Amino acid sequence: QVQLVESGGGLVQTGGSLRLSCAASGRTFSRYTMAWFRQASGNEREFVAAITWSGSSTYYADSVKDRFTISRDNAKNTVYLQMISLTPEDTAVYYCATDMVPVTSTKTYEYHWWGLGTQVTVSS
Repeated sequence: QVQLVESGGGLVQTGGSLRLSCAASGRTFSRYTMAWFRQASGNEREFVAAITWSGSSTYYADSVKDRFTISRDNAKNTVYLQMISLTPEDTAVYYCATDMVPVTSTKTYEYHWWGLGTQVTVSS
């Protein structure tokens, strides 16, 4: 059974930074894309970034490109999301997801396994 556990969320001021982590367990993820999504209150869950498990390819939503960086540490089965220059519009619950899909997969229905999320709040 796949388990994804996010951590690293919190409260930060506008312009600040946070690094989210997603620890994966339960199977070999060598062919799995790992992705981050986020869901602000009252909004649909939206794609943020994705990375192949090899790390050779990444893909970002336009809204976070140049501010967020997705990376992974295969030895720890962990994926990270480094976020800088945060704004209140980045406030959301951030979810980790995985499945055997192309790194350009941005729809929630394309991912079978999800974590429970971690809250990121950016104050103005």
